[in-house]
Amino acid sequence: MTTTKPPVWFWIVSVLALIWNGLGVMAYLGRAFATDEMIAALPPEQQAEFLVEYPTWYTAAFATAVFAGVLGALCLLIRKKWAHILFVLSAIGAIVQHFYLFKNVEMTGAQMVMPVLVIVVCVFLIYFARNSAAKGWLK
Repeated sequence: MTTTKPPVWFWIVSVLALIWNGLGVMAYLGRAFATDEMIAALPPEQQAEFLVEYPTWYTAAFATAVFAGVLGALCLLIRKKWAHILFVLSAIGAIVQHFYLFKNVEMTGAQMVMPVLVIVVCVFLIYFARNSAAKGWLK
């Protein structure tokens, strides 16, 4: 089995995928480990979001989405086909998480931009990893 050398833009997309998913991990950890003092230092409208009780499965979906996304991006960088399945897992977590938000949280049009963008990026990364594997860039 031979692999071909990926172009420069493959590496750019892979690094951007790692940064994007790394920001997701930071958001998850910031939410999961926020102390009362940290929440009190936030503006009142952001404090209200921390008072919302999300179901356990929502938190698990969030964690699955971001950590599988980071692992998928790392697999791209080390050129492993596992990236595809990890991005699928990440997308499933993100879709479950955002389905809950769309169904249970009132959002304005501007507030819906980020959740929709997250799902679009997940779908793109699945496509990107699958095509990269098909072109022989991943082993």
